[in-house]
Amino acid sequence: MTWSLAVVPAGLLLPESVLQSESFAILAAFVAVNTVMYAALAIGKIVPMVHLADYLPGRRRRGETRSIYPDAVTPEHPNAVSEQV
Repeated sequence: MTWSLAVVPAGLLLPESVLQSESFAILAAFVAVNTVMYAALAIGKIVPMVHLADYLPGRRRRGETRSIYPDAVTPEHPNAVSEQV
């Protein structure tokens, strides 16, 4: 029993002249840039958002309370005198 080995091209779908053409190089460059952009966007979606204003003191804090209970103890005014009747 003899086996004949036939050479079957595998993994090569386009002729070499197409792979070395300028238009194929432009298409490959576009696909590479597109892949990098989508990878950066995906990583940007995974990483939690950081708001630097939450960690820095700013003008967002009021100097006095505008609550309907102005004498209530709040985190901003922990030493306020609370009148409870």
